[in-house]
Amino acid sequence: MALTGRGKAKQALTRLELEIMQVLWEAGPSTVHEVRPKLKAPLAYTTVQTMLNVLLRKGKVHRVQEGRAFRYRAAVNRKRATGSAVEDLVRRMFGGSPEALLMTMVESRQIGKKELERLSEMVADAERESAQAQAAKEKGNA
Repeated sequence: MALTGRGKAKQALTRLELEIMQVLWEAGPSTVHEVRPKLKAPLAYTTVQTMLNVLLRKGKVHRVQEGRAFRYRAAVNRKRATGSAVEDLVRRMFGGSPEALLMTMVESRQIGKKELERLSEMVADAERESAQAQAAKEKGNA
């Protein structure tokens, strides 16, 4: 599998890879035998093993050998993987514009009044933090 300039950490997860990662985030380090029954679809042992090896090559999991089996653990946390997935979605579907994503969610009624109020609070908090950081930077340069 060739890397295309994005590097291992930036490779997007497929649905099945994401589902396996969710098992690892929730259950912790697991073997193929332990992951299989927690997946939505009944998959062959070798399919799950192959997908875990793909995740290993992508740098998304680490593994240690325990007897004849490997125990896999997530190498990236859920927050980082979610951020990368959203970044990829914004880049591919919305031309890199987070505003376009939010506007689409508002226009398609996927974001309601409560969520908009929460977003407004988050924006106000971010603006305050940015202003404070800028003031501290300017004070340090004075």
